Amino acid sequence: MDDELLELQRQFEFAQQAKSSIRLSERNVVELVQKLHELRIIDFELLHTVSGKEYITPEQLRHEISGEVNKLGRVSLIDLADTIGVDLYHVEKQAQHVVSEDPGLMLIQGEIISQSYWDTVAEEINERLQECSQIALAELAAQLHVGSELVASVLEPRLGTLVKGRLEGGQLYTPAYIARVSAMVRGASRGITVPTNLSLLWSTLQQLLQEMEGATGIAVEGSFFQSLFNGLVKEGEVLGTLRAGIHWTPTVFAIAQKECVDSFYSQNSFISYDSLQKLGISQPIQYLQPRYPEGIPLVTAFVHPSMIEMLDAAIEDAIERGSWLDSVSLLPTSFGAQDASKILSLCPSVQSALKVNKALIVGDSYLFSSSFVKDVYDRVEKEMETLSHAASSTVVMGDDLHMVNEAKSGHDLSTSSDAAETVTESGNRKRGTEKGSKKKKGKSSGMKAVSADADSDNEDYIPTKSKKNQKKGKDASSSQVADSRKVAKKDSIKAQEENVPSEEWLMQKLAALLPDFEEQGVDDPQTILIYLADYLRPKLINYWKERRKTLFTENVEKMKRLLDNAQRKLDESFLNMQLYEKALDLFEDDQSTSVILHRHLLRTVATSIADMLFHNLDIHNKLKNGTQVEDSQNSESISLGPGERTAIAKSLPESQSKRALAVVEALEGKRVETFMTALRDLAEESGLLLKKLDKKLERTLLHSYRKDLTSQVSAETDPVSLLPKVVSLLYIQVHCRALQAPGRAISVAVTRLKDKLDDSAYKILTDFQTATVTLLALISAATGDEQECSSDRIRSKKEILESQMAALKALVLGSAQA
Repeated sequence: MDDELLELQRQFEFAQQAKSSIRLSERNVVELVQKLHELRIIDFELLHTVSGKEYITPEQLRHEISGEVNKLGRVSLIDLADTIGVDLYHVEKQAQHVVSEDPGLMLIQGEIISQSYWDTVAEEINERLQECSQIALAELAAQLHVGSELVASVLEPRLGTLVKGRLEGGQLYTPAYIARVSAMVRGASRGITVPTNLSLLWSTLQQLLQEMEGATGIAVEGSFFQSLFNGLVKEGEVLGTLRAGIHWTPTVFAIAQKECVDSFYSQNSFISYDSLQKLGISQPIQYLQPRYPEGIPLVTAFVHPSMIEMLDAAIEDAIERGSWLDSVSLLPTSFGAQDASKILSLCPSVQSALKVNKALIVGDSYLFSSSFVKDVYDRVEKEMETLSHAASSTVVMGDDLHMVNEAKSGHDLSTSSDAAETVTESGNRKRGTEKGSKKKKGKSSGMKAVSADADSDNEDYIPTKSKKNQKKGKDASSSQVADSRKVAKKDSIKAQEENVPSEEWLMQKLAALLPDFEEQGVDDPQTILIYLADYLRPKLINYWKERRKTLFTENVEKMKRLLDNAQRKLDESFLNMQLYEKALDLFEDDQSTSVILHRHLLRTVATSIADMLFHNLDIHNKLKNGTQVEDSQNSESISLGPGERTAIAKSLPESQSKRALAVVEALEGKRVETFMTALRDLAEESGLLLKKLDKKLERTLLHSYRKDLTSQVSAETDPVSLLPKVVSLLYIQVHCRALQAPGRAISVAVTRLKDKLDDSAYKILTDFQTATVTLLALISAATGDEQECSSDRIRSKKEILESQMAALKALVLGSAQA
């Protein structure tokens, strides 16, 4: 065997020393390896080294990585790449395989660390810990160049074995140090006798440890103290209750607190929440209800049922005697009005009395028997009847204004007051429903209801009264009117103050009728009287309004008929006014003629509309204020002067008065548009609806107007009156406009028809117009000395005109028939 080995060695040495006949370069070798790999003769992966002169298999790379880790315990992947000479990518990839196959290894932040390395580190940490008593994980992590979480995760399984210590709040402590701090926590906790926030206690212990260990000591976290404290509580070494983790209530305090609450509650049958707050009980009701299930929680106190029984007996006695009771006076001084109100509602006698209307709770704490309240009400009612009889003997109906104002202003204290307001406004509301009016509901006006401003308009009644006297033909002097106005005003104010009881008046009456409040030792009788007056006053107001309501019933139907008639007349006249207004647009280029036409329309049609509306508003205002108004003449024939219109406008409520005065001012102006705007504002404020002229209505009205004019022209025998009617009819035929022109504007109106008529028709019209002007000039120029001569000339001219009337009528009548 030895000989064979020696022979083989010689042959191998000979082969090594022999020179090859074929020499390959490195490039040839690389190409050869690639070819072998392509032919799958080499069927495993090869990795290039960094130098490019060597190949290495993945298995060999993993083997070398494992070797380095076993040798060093902690190796950086970058260092492995330099040591092995392989690219970092391949090292990282194979390192993951190595770590996944070996559970004792971990790959952290580009480093492979073995468990043996951590065992060695743990032994070193333990040696240092025993020397220092405590070490911060942050310090260890900085030394090891890893995260604190990793250090904690590595040390936790080795605590108690390789590391003799305890990990709390990022700190490592020795058992001796923990026992020392636990003793401090136990002593401090046992010394607490009142509820304490543990955060403050831990801060104190931290300062104490800092002083004991000096500048080299490490600050201990509060969580470490809390953990030790929780352990002591769990073991029963510290007794108490822990809330929200930091609020500590010692058992000794809870026992003393319970004894104090039990003692006070048993002696007084109640306990206030303020007292419990002072004892440190933040939720008194939740604390008391489980302990005293029979107790009753109030707003500021917790009471025993015996207190309700005591109060119930006193209430029952007061109801039987027909008297009253202030429950606050029978309850402890710490009880408030809300407590008294709640405890009253819990008394059985109160509950039964309220069901059968035998008692009444006024305010929060006052209880009156129904017989007592009825007696007081009857006595005050008699006082009001005396006042009402005295007032009605001197005042006609002027005080009704104040009553309606109160009802409208929001003193709707019962169903009766609402009924009174409904009766007052029923006429207008029904009319508004029938007409489909879209007027604003929020506005107060004379046509809707009496506004609160009517009180300040009492003086505006002066012109109305003066106007009324003028219409009736009375020759009273202005001084007499002023004197009568002052007397009526004083009586009205007196009635307003006395008939609707104010709080002051009612308080005075109650104080006079009930002197026994002071006799019974009530400190402040006014307090009781205020509550009683607040309860009685709505009933007294309703009683008074019910009695006064009959005074308005008669006027309601009259007001309804008046509004309906006003709306009907206003619809017809306002549509005609809009129709006539459209004809004015034809003369806008002639300023002087336009002014004449505008003024003529204002003084005729507009004045008639305004007089009719003002007359109806005046009557409605008087009816609304309770004044008896006799059936007046037909409002269509009413003719008012400027002074009368101004007087009526000032007598209306303030909101209407301003708009009515604007209408009066517009009548004296030069533009119809101003009057139309002012009239619309007044009608809207008064609750009336003005219809707008549309195309269909315009055609209907023009047809009716044309038909009427045609019949008038056909029947007309006066040549002077014929010309304006013919001109108006021509304007309807030519321009489809209803022209209302005075005599001064006829010549201009005729001239504007020149381009619209043929020459013969226009000549007939101009000749007749010239002859009419001549006739009127002769009539106006006639004097006494030349009366006979002038009469002949006038008669002659008139005969000429009469002879031309047939031709002039043919101009329009023929066209109309055609």
